[in-house]
Amino acid sequence: MNQICRIFFCAAIFVLAAAVSAETCHQIDLGKGGSWNWIDSASVRNENGFDVLAIDVPASLRPQSVRHAVSMPFDVAAYRGRSLRLTVECRAENVSVPRHAWNGVKFLLHYRKDGRDVWRSPSGLRGTFGWKKLEISFLVPEGATGGKLMLGLEESSGRVEFRNLQTTVKDISEIFPPQKLPNNYRVQYSEQVKSIPPLRGAMSPAALREGDLEELRSWGAALIRWQLVRNWGQNDTDRDVAEYLRWVDAKLIELEQVLDRAEKLGLRVIVDLHSPPGGRSPDLGMLDSPEHFDAFLKTWRKIASRLKDKPALWAYDLVNEPMQSRPCRIDYLTAQKLAAEEIRRIDPATPIIVESNDWCSPQAFRYLSPLPLDNIIYQLHMYWPGGYTHQGVNNNWGVAGKDGMASYPDSACNRQALIEHLRPVRDFQQRYGARIYVGEFSAVRWAPGAERYLEDCISLFEEYGWDWTYHAFREWNGWSVEHTENPQDNEPAQTDTARKKVLLKYFKRNQR
Repeated sequence: MNQICRIFFCAAIFVLAAAVSAETCHQIDLGKGGSWNWIDSASVRNENGFDVLAIDVPASLRPQSVRHAVSMPFDVAAYRGRSLRLTVECRAENVSVPRHAWNGVKFLLHYRKDGRDVWRSPSGLRGTFGWKKLEISFLVPEGATGGKLMLGLEESSGRVEFRNLQTTVKDISEIFPPQKLPNNYRVQYSEQVKSIPPLRGAMSPAALREGDLEELRSWGAALIRWQLVRNWGQNDTDRDVAEYLRWVDAKLIELEQVLDRAEKLGLRVIVDLHSPPGGRSPDLGMLDSPEHFDAFLKTWRKIASRLKDKPALWAYDLVNEPMQSRPCRIDYLTAQKLAAEEIRRIDPATPIIVESNDWCSPQAFRYLSPLPLDNIIYQLHMYWPGGYTHQGVNNNWGVAGKDGMASYPDSACNRQALIEHLRPVRDFQQRYGARIYVGEFSAVRWAPGAERYLEDCISLFEEYGWDWTYHAFREWNGWSVEHTENPQDNEPAQTDTARKKVLLKYFKRNQR
């Protein structure tokens, strides 16, 4: 049996949870029974050998119910640590425009991770179209639990049909083969890089403003991660290569100003390509697009050629929060390796920062291979558990809800739990002698106990000898240490907040 196994709409979904091998699957006829939750507007017929699920929603029903979908349990816990890909063929007729862009035709998987709801679904599906394949692909994280699969319409009237539901499960090693390295490989650093003690600082605003760098330096920060960013949080952006490269050219003018000002202040700067060509969906678009990958390499040739002689330049950060959940033309690590090699032809000395997969997750260090290049620094981001650090972000209030917010520490999340979560990074550091950099970490300002969370995180970074930059300085006020814990108060605090005092305490350790 080939690796993509056909799974028809089933009456006993436990078979899906059990069939985690890519070589094993179970086919069950579509029928109104078993584990499916059916609705009156759903019907089933056979067409050309396929069982077809159809859902008809007259315009008259649209105001009474925003969702018209069949659903069934789909426990993602059975797939933890693997790549999961769900596909279904779909066609639609006169599906009306929904109130929200992510609604319309729904092929949706919902589950929970670290106390937060997670929804995975293609979006923008409306109108009339013929049969086409829809896809949900992701790396199932260790903290994923439960799940429900839904097919139908939401906030729309019209007709939608589904057939040929498939699932593909792959082990991580099949997607991310390790780099070829000598036995007992250790990352090599120049004497100059080794002489620089751990650096502490913050993530930059989205644009240069008068007085910002001076203020950050007055706090005692020694490092700023300067983001080249636009369209953050959006899918399928930055597709026009010529326009993208013009944007890069404009940002390089600003970057030169940042580096010149930073040099006078004694700040070191990391250049962070936050928005790569080809965008995300959420996987990096350039991994399957030769045009956008070539633009990625060209972008780094531009940056290195323009900035390599700037004294304040500390490192090149190749791509922010890479995401690859399935086999692609080029994998996320090889993409960074090839970009690093392009930079090394221009700038042989400046450190290069490689980020782990899965949004720069500490857990992705379990399968991260070091690159056989010198002066490579390895980056993680620390927003764990997301149900605590991101409660209320995008109006997602997590387990406790808006009226009963999650606090830190508690029995499930405390300093010891943070140690365990960071263990894959610590193991990587000790195995390969790698320099480690925490590019982003934070807790939203209204999270109860946020100052204690920051204290515990930073104390571990310090114990391990890691560089770090807090997210973020004068970006969105939800992350701001200059604003109070009241989410309704959008004015800067009149006195130092408890969170800011934590940063100031550790910034004092920087060498002036």
